[in-house]
Amino acid sequence: MSRFKGNIAEEKATKFLCEIGFSIIERNFYSRFGEIDIISTRDNVIHFVEVKSGLDYEDAVQNITKTKITRLIKTAHVYMKINSLDVDFIFDAVIITPKKIDFLENITL
Repeated sequence: MSRFKGNIAEEKATKFLCEIGFSIIERNFYSRFGEIDIISTRDNVIHFVEVKSGLDYEDAVQNITKTKITRLIKTAHVYMKINSLDVDFIFDAVIITPKKIDFLENITL
């Protein structure tokens, strides 16, 4: 996916998360392990959110691989350490398709 399409998907995901009660802390946090698309908070829990888009749900969700989740977790630990945070956190995904936006909570199960 091009960076342009990725940015559009992340904008939609950010708006969606705000609409369902999240506060956005940061977008596109990078470490040597990878990137976190959106870092947000709700109910005193930090949510590290991966955004995926595609023409259909299956297309998009299949791009959340074991390798991607491993990088997401490592990058989140870097973020927590840099910011001296000791709070509850969770890993989520927002799936963007032309007809729908889906929120998948706790994608590490």
